[in-house]
Amino acid sequence: MIAILILMLSGILVGLALGKYPITLKINDKLLNAAIYLLLLLLGIGVGLNDKIIDNFYNIGLQALIIALGAIAGSVVFCWVIYKTFFHLK
Repeated sequence: MIAILILMLSGILVGLALGKYPITLKINDKLLNAAIYLLLLLLGIGVGLNDKIIDNFYNIGLQALIIALGAIAGSVVFCWVIYKTFFHLK
């Protein structure tokens, strides 16, 4: 845990030091995208190698769909209540 915090803090410090140079922002963006794609690939490989996940893919997908739809519905209802309470002009 300490190693993660030290890496995060060192990244923030390096970002502050190099943030003045526009070329570093372009390079950082490309490296970040490449790292995300690599992580997604490795995650997909890990899922594909796990027999339990593959055997229960339909059930997991259905549960994920139900959770996603519930989260969307909850967000819409919450936003509607906030809008009606604070922003609706009478």
